[in-house]
Amino acid sequence: MKKAIFLDRDGVLNEVLSDRVKFVNMPEQLFLLEGAAEAVADLTKAGYEIFVVTNQGGVGLGFLKERELKRIHERLQVLVAEKGGHIKEVAYCPHKPKAGCECRKPNAGMLLDLAERYNLDLANSIMVGDHERDIEAGKKAGCKTVFIGSDPTKADIRAPSLFEAVGDILELLK
Repeated sequence: MKKAIFLDRDGVLNEVLSDRVKFVNMPEQLFLLEGAAEAVADLTKAGYEIFVVTNQGGVGLGFLKERELKRIHERLQVLVAEKGGHIKEVAYCPHKPKAGCECRKPNAGMLLDLAERYNLDLANSIMVGDHERDIEAGKKAGCKTVFIGSDPTKADIRAPSLFEAVGDILELLK
C-alpha cells in the first residue's frame, strides 16, 4: 500500500476570495498561491502520490459546467507540472452544498474512493486543508491532518501555507 497526500484545492493550492478572484469558474481565474506548485514538486520528489480532493458545489448550483471544471483542473495540473510536481488525480464533489452526498467534505467519500482505486494506506497518508471540513474528512478517512491557516483546529499540524508545511508533512509521513 502507498502513502498519499490529499490536498484541498481552493485556499491551499490556489487563490479564492482574493483581490484577483472571488471563485474559480474559468481556467483563467486560477492563480496558484505563492510556493504551492513548488510544494507539490517537493512532495512529488519525495515519492508520494498527490491527489486533490475538492468540493465544487458551483457545478450543482449552476455556476459552472463540469467540462469547464475539468479545464480548470487541467490548468492546475499543468501549472504544477511546470514546477516539477505531479497531481495523480483531481477528485471533486459536484453536488450542491446540502445534497447529503458521501463525497462532499466533511464526508470522506472522495478519499475512500481514491484509496480503494489506488491501493492507498490511509493511516499513513495526510489530508491538507484550509477548512475544518477538510480536517474532518481526513480524520473520518483515518488520515493524519494538516491545517493551512491560523484558525484553531484539531489537525495534527498547522502551517500558514502549503509551502511552509512541506517539512512537517514529510516528518509526519516518516
